[in-house]
Amino acid sequence: QVQLVESGGGLVQAGGSLRVSCAASGRAFSARLTAWFRQAPGKEREFVASVSRSGDRTDYADSVTGRFTISRDNAKNTVYLQMNSLKPEDTGDYYCAATRPTYTENTIREEGQYAYWGQGTQVAVSS
Repeated sequence: QVQLVESGGGLVQAGGSLRVSCAASGRAFSARLTAWFRQAPGKEREFVASVSRSGDRTDYADSVTGRFTISRDNAKNTVYLQMNSLKPEDTGDYYCAATRPTYTENTIREEGQYAYWGQGTQVAVSS
């Protein structure tokens, strides 16, 4: 079992930056692939980025490539999403997710493969 708690959301102007964090508690955090998803108002939740268990492999949605950076600190049981050059279309609820330790892939984009989810943190980008 693992519990995930996101923080760091807020309101920012277009072009600005924000970093959201996901603190994990429970077992075997370093053995879990983790990811960020987001859900804009009125839209389905979508994949944003994932980071491998060791942190050496990352994967990004095309819409955020070059602007967002995902990273993790296994010593602190924390995953980060640094968001730069934010756009109004980045507005939404951002969710942290983690797989069971049995997964060996370096990235997974399907949300159904993630067993554990945080409660989400809101990000609003004004134009």
